[in-house]
Amino acid sequence: MNLATGAPAPTEYERSDFCATPRAVVILEAAVAFVLADERLRKLGGDSLDELRLRFAAPRQARLDDLPMDDAPWRFAYDQSA
Repeated sequence: MNLATGAPAPTEYERSDFCATPRAVVILEAAVAFVLADERLRKLGGDSLDELRLRFAAPRQARLDDLPMDDAPWRFAYDQSA
């Protein structure tokens, strides 16, 4: 119905996606993955794939004792001597 004239009018079908959230989550995950990969390459990147593989393996082998902070050994918020 034409609301202005009150006369019958043909129906025009229009697709209506009432919730874009499920599709937005996939796009957001992909965008975050690109940003994280870019930053990881910026921090650990190399000139060749062999160099890149070595640099990516190094952080996996790191231990908390190897991470000094302000010239002091790494400590959590509790006493480790107990």
